[in-house]
This record gives sequence, structure tokens and C-alpha cells, in this order.
Amino acid sequence: MPESSLVRRLLLPELHLTNASYAPSSSHSHLQVKKVSDFEVCPRCAQPSRSIYDRRTVVVKDAPLREKHVVLHIRKRRFSCRPCGRPFTEPVPGVKKGARTTQRYKRSLLWACEKFSDLSAVRRAYRCSSGFLYKALYEQLELERRKRLYPWPHVIGVDEHYFKRNRKVGVRQFASVFVDFKGKRVMEVVDGRSVPQLESSLSYIPGRENVRFVVLDLCEPFKAFARSFFPRARLVADKFHVLRLLSPAINRRRKELTGDRRSLPVRRLLLRNGRDLDGHRRFALRWWLSKHPELREVYECKEMLQSFYRIRGQRRAAHALMALTERMSRSTLPEIQTLRRTLLKWKEEILAYFYTRLTNGRTEGFNNKAKLVKRRAYGYRSFRNYRLRLLNACA
Repeated sequence: MPESSLVRRLLLPELHLTNASYAPSSSHSHLQVKKVSDFEVCPRCAQPSRSIYDRRTVVVKDAPLREKHVVLHIRKRRFSCRPCGRPFTEPVPGVKKGARTTQRYKRSLLWACEKFSDLSAVRRAYRCSSGFLYKALYEQLELERRKRLYPWPHVIGVDEHYFKRNRKVGVRQFASVFVDFKGKRVMEVVDGRSVPQLESSLSYIPGRENVRFVVLDLCEPFKAFARSFFPRARLVADKFHVLRLLSPAINRRRKELTGDRRSLPVRRLLLRNGRDLDGHRRFALRWWLSKHPELREVYECKEMLQSFYRIRGQRRAAHALMALTERMSRSTLPEIQTLRRTLLKWKEEILAYFYTRLTNGRTEGFNNKAKLVKRRAYGYRSFRNYRLRLLNACA
């Protein structure tokens, strides 16, 4: 019959409907069900048993149906196991032992937490306590995370973002993000960015030898970790982080001349790529820089770095980088000397970009998504909860 087929689809597997009570003015639907099977297996000795000596009724909440709360009254049988000499209660698929809600109900809570504006609205709609809601939410998030486990891919991106401030010691805590470029998802989030923290948190993921390229910013802990943890990987320095090395120096020297006026037009012109400026703005900027030779030298060094990244071919880039650092060595400005030492220190990682053309743009995008996750929850106290939320949002 179509009606019986529909009822079997709505109920949990192996359950049969015996009676149903529903009042139009009530928001609950009470369904009396029972499990039908020839025998059950003892959970202790794994021996089948057909000896029934008792029955009991268990009340379980199921997922809502058409905005109506569904309550299952399950008539459970108790079997007697002769080899063990002890009784056991038959299990019901979809209901954990001792639970008063179905797994389908908890999955529905996860869906509501993602769709509703806040958790208070979910609690009122599903008529559950705050403690149960939090426990069920993060339990389901952990189950979803385990479904997405797989070995390390060929290309990964590494970056960090601000998590919270530790008020006890007065320092800022950071979270490290590892992104699968091909899968377009966040693989893992680690509390901290030191080498021991990263190695202990990522040791459970298999396939470290699969990684061929690691894209990272100019961070020494990430560099040391990637070299030791991914022995066959080639490190690639992110283009954006290299190009912005001189931005703080330009801003600092500009503030010495004009003050901290953020609305000043020259502020944006100094930080933009000179190739993107039209003729009028380029002439005005050159005329203004002619009055300030030290700032002009720093700006021209920034423009040479922009031209360096427009080169095609790793061999040409190696020659251009050598010429660029040689020209920087003749400068007396401390900012340019610091930049020269950084370029020489990260020479191999910078030149690897011209071979792979990989950037950390995808990782930066997930960092922006992490900010939205924190803003929606008004911050997180527990890193475990934040990690599960972020992994589910960036899956």
C-alpha cells in the first residue's frame, strides 16, 4: 500500500507503526512503534537469542515533521541470553544506547544551527535546553569532520589569523590554517603557530610524502615546520607578502612628512602599483617625490619589486633577483638593506613562484571566512568549538 510505504520512509529503519495520536491544536505528534525481528544478537557474547521475557516503553524525540514535533513511543523487547545468563534490551537503529533523541533529530539541529540567525531561535523552535543544543551541535560537527578525513594533497597553503587575546598573560593567540588547493577546503586548523604545536596537531593526517608544494608567507616557524614535516615538498613564498614588505616603510616615511592623514591622496598613490596609474597621477606623484629623495628611493625600490614579479621564466627571474639585490646593496637606507637581506634569505622560495605560479589567495579567502565565523558568534572562548565551526563552514 502507498500509505504503508510512506510510513516506513518516515519512521526509523526496522520500526513499524502500531498507533498514532495527533490533536489539531497540539504541536506534537505521538507515534507508538515497535521493532519487528525474529531474533536479536547479544552485545556481550554475540549469540542470537529468541527468548523474550519482558517489554518496556521508551519515549524518544524524533526530527520535526512539517513544523510538528514528533515523539516516538518505542515498545522495546528484553531478551534473555542463555550462554551469558544475563538479559539485554534490543537496540534500535538510529537511537544510541540510553539516548532520548534520535540521531536524525541531532542532524536536524545541525541544519537549524546553520540556517537560523542564532542558537536561541533554534532552542525555542526545537524546545530543547541550551546545554543539550551545544552538546548535540558540536557532536554532529565532529562527526561531519570525520567524514571528510583524507591524506595530504599535492598542494597546500599555510597561513595564520588572529583568534583571541589571552587576558591572563596579555598576548594574542593565533590559529594556523592548512588549505587543500585542489579540494578548495580547509583541511585543519591548529591552535598556535610554533613547530611543536603544528607537528603534534597534524601528525594524525597520513600521506605527508604526497605534498609537492607548500605555499606560505614569510614566516620562519612555518618555513621550519614545512621543511621538516613535508620532506618532499618545495616551498613557495606568497607573492602578496613579498610585495608588501616595503609598505610599512613607505607609510612611516610619508607620515614623517605629511602626518597621519589617511584621507591624503598621495597615501594611496604611493602604495598602488605605478603601472596602474594614469599619466596625470603618475606625473603628479613623480613631481611630489622629487622633493623627498629618501622616500623616492624607497618607492622606486618598491616599483622594481613589482617589475620583478612581471618576469616570465624561473631562470630570468633568478638573474633579475641577483641584479636587484646587487643594486640594493649600494643603498644607505636601512629599509632597503633589510629588504635585501629578506630577499636573499627567502631566495629559493621566491623563485619557486615563477615555476609554479601559486599564490596564497585561496588561503587568505578562508581567513576572511574565519573572521565571519567569529563575528557571527561574537567570538569564541573554546578553540575546539571554533575549530569545528570553521572546518564545517569551509568544507
